[in-house]
Amino acid sequence: MSPFKSSTGLDENIAGALCYFFGFIGAILLLALEKRSRFVMFHALQSLFAFGAIVVGHVLSGLIPLLGPLLASLLSLLGVAIWVIMLAATLQGKWLKLPLVGDLAEKQMRKL
Repeated sequence: MSPFKSSTGLDENIAGALCYFFGFIGAILLLALEKRSRFVMFHALQSLFAFGAIVVGHVLSGLIPLLGPLLASLLSLLGVAIWVIMLAATLQGKWLKLPLVGDLAEKQMRKL
């Protein structure tokens, strides 16, 4: 358990996990509410970017005639894997950074 509290009153690791547990809604809500914890803001941004990329990938795979359903299935598996791994990591208080979107989240945090 994290000894630090976010500005929402929740422990940082719980608030960070909520960013992934509720997907877009949790990430947007916690990004709007969080004023103090960089841990929570980083995971909210990373969740928003990661699941946003997966949704865009799903939409684009729908435009591909034969391989589209296979790509959509692979994206769904990737989304579940990211969801489980990131939930576990944030509950343990780890700053696990995903490839590509983690760097994007860090760059965006510098602007906040």
